[in-house]
Amino acid sequence: MRPFDFLRDRDWRNAVLKDGFGVGFWVFVGVAVLAGLACYVLKGPEAFHHALVRDIELVFGLVPRVFVAVSIAAVIWFLLPRERLSGLVGKESGIRGLVVATLAGAVTPGGPASAYSLLTVLATSGADRGAAVAYITAWATLGLQRVLVWDVPFMGAEFAILRIMITIPLPIVAGLIARRLPLTLVVKDENEKQEEVDTNLHK
Repeated sequence: MRPFDFLRDRDWRNAVLKDGFGVGFWVFVGVAVLAGLACYVLKGPEAFHHALVRDIELVFGLVPRVFVAVSIAAVIWFLLPRERLSGLVGKESGIRGLVVATLAGAVTPGGPASAYSLLTVLATSGADRGAAVAYITAWATLGLQRVLVWDVPFMGAEFAILRIMITIPLPIVAGLIARRLPLTLVVKDENEKQEEVDTNLHK
């Protein structure tokens, strides 16, 4: 099979279109149209034209950054030793496990589909709940592509650095709290079977 033969797969193309142009996409389109109409009615055609030009400039400015950010994150994640990763974030890993989970979450590319798929693999492979919480918290707050695509272009490098410095401890703190809570973590595996993950509290 050649590298790009998947482009000829109709099921793959349909899945991409469904994911990219699903309900969420059309909700955003509807909100954008309503906001544009409100701008035109309330502020007049000149303001509407100015806003439209700025939006187009923003889109063309973001597309290259999105491509580069996703490519970097994908390469980093591909190079990570995923088989060893689950062993590094087990219940005996301590703070080191939380740090590893935080780094993994920060470099995980893509949206919830990729992040939660990996989270399930980690949880069913021996990762404790603290590492699982640290991973998904880092993905949500420290994602590399979010920093490159959103923080830096919209708010500037200084804001991005400040936000990262403040946010870095949060996944580890969240993981420590998760380890202390007297709860049982239950995760669905790929076959939709319930598997209870060992969540004994660390002494």
